[in-house]
Amino acid sequence: MDLDEIRTFVTIARERSFSGAAGTLGRSQPAISRRIELLESELGAKLFERLRAGAVLTDAGSALLPYAEAMLANAKDGAASVRDLQAGDTGTISFALVGTLANAKLTDVLRTFTRRFPKVRLVLQTATSREVGELVRRGDATMGLRYLGDDNPDLVSQTIAQEALVVVACAGHRLANGRKHEPRALAGERWVAFPARRSRESMVDFLERRLTAAGIESHEIVPIDSLSAQKRLVEAGFGIALLAESGIEEELRLGTLSVIKVPALKAAIPVSIVHRRNGYLGAAARALLATIAGGVKGEAVRRG
Repeated sequence: MDLDEIRTFVTIARERSFSGAAGTLGRSQPAISRRIELLESELGAKLFERLRAGAVLTDAGSALLPYAEAMLANAKDGAASVRDLQAGDTGTISFALVGTLANAKLTDVLRTFTRRFPKVRLVLQTATSREVGELVRRGDATMGLRYLGDDNPDLVSQTIAQEALVVVACAGHRLANGRKHEPRALAGERWVAFPARRSRESMVDFLERRLTAAGIESHEIVPIDSLSAQKRLVEAGFGIALLAESGIEEELRLGTLSVIKVPALKAAIPVSIVHRRNGYLGAAARALLATIAGGVKGEAVRRG
């Protein structure tokens, strides 16, 4: 198997289309098809089924995909290590993160890094926690910042902070009076939360467990997949929410959201930084890793 065949295979798997892969790779569709035919002949197995809906991986293709992605990531790491030796503190670092973690403190941390490494191009992309882990594992991101840890053996996952979660409501809510309340005071309230994504990371599931543990048996949870939409709905009095404190700082300052103090629902969610276990990290990438870990951890200590 040569690297070009592997790159073609992975691109088709991601695009779910031979024509889409041809466009992405800048080649003709017959050339793409020929590459896959050669690879299938070498492996002695069919890798794709061509259906009306697109190209679907066979069992053999699904088995090959994680290894193919690892091969591409290793090749990218090798090229990066050579460039670092030749050019010093230059190059590109791709950093994936959950959007709600892009708060003012993280912005300050990244600004500090770019001043220290002005020749390094820092590329940011946002994704869900699960997607952050996948981007890093595949080598599409150098490192990532996400909620919860990632137990994938191909990744190193380090918990660097605990993000405080607070119950928030609209300004003037009857319970947002600065006093502490028992969970039963929230009976009958409607909640909004991030929807289930067929994983243990669902905030709906997390909230369900917290409410049940606090003795709030009867509750309505409306799944909303956008933090901005959640905050606007809460501001409008549609419901209440359990949100990361750092994600509502501006609304609390402006007075459009209020905190309901319910000690029994006090919770925190781990924030972790991840990178590939055997991936190459140049001097600048290692410095970014340490800067983020130290900066976010320092902020978490001050909050606590």
